[in-house]
Amino acid sequence: MATKTRESSMKDKTFSGVGNLIKLLPTGTVFMFQFLNPVLTNNGQCHTVNKYLSGILIGLCGFSCCFSCFTDSYRGSDGLTHYGIATMKGLWPSSDSAGSSVDLSTYKLRVGDFAHAFFSLIVFAVVSLLDSNTVECFYPSFESSEKVLLMVLPPAIGAVSGTLFMLFPNKRHGIGYPSSDSSQDS
Repeated sequence: MATKTRESSMKDKTFSGVGNLIKLLPTGTVFMFQFLNPVLTNNGQCHTVNKYLSGILIGLCGFSCCFSCFTDSYRGSDGLTHYGIATMKGLWPSSDSAGSSVDLSTYKLRVGDFAHAFFSLIVFAVVSLLDSNTVECFYPSFESSEKVLLMVLPPAIGAVSGTLFMLFPNKRHGIGYPSSDSSQDS
């Protein structure tokens, strides 16, 4: 019986870890990049304008990945989910009236928020900078000369980031994620 409990606990931890890895990058950001990148890079056949536009897209999406790590949600006195930005003093709400009965100081900025932002940026950088259209646009000779790196780097970065996010799960429930009272725990 103890073996089944241990197996169940391990499965729960595994699914929780996979869920945290999925939460690592905002789905909308990745979708926007995957949708716009082929258009802005002209399917890898870039001109100077395409390089600038693609660079702007990568920068904005990278910022979005980092910024989402500093957002959180809470259930207001009106019963609705409200969002805010984590600060050193607590959560800065999107609307002043909703947080009047909720102690927003429990949502303070933590060191883990910066670690999650850093690793989400690293994962997005690997996804975006090693995308076939981006490689063909910015560094076309790299694909033929560094095939091993292109094949090994994404799974390696994913494994390291996934392990870190399993060991140190994110407590925030940012924009687009369900609200939970557990987001107040440190």
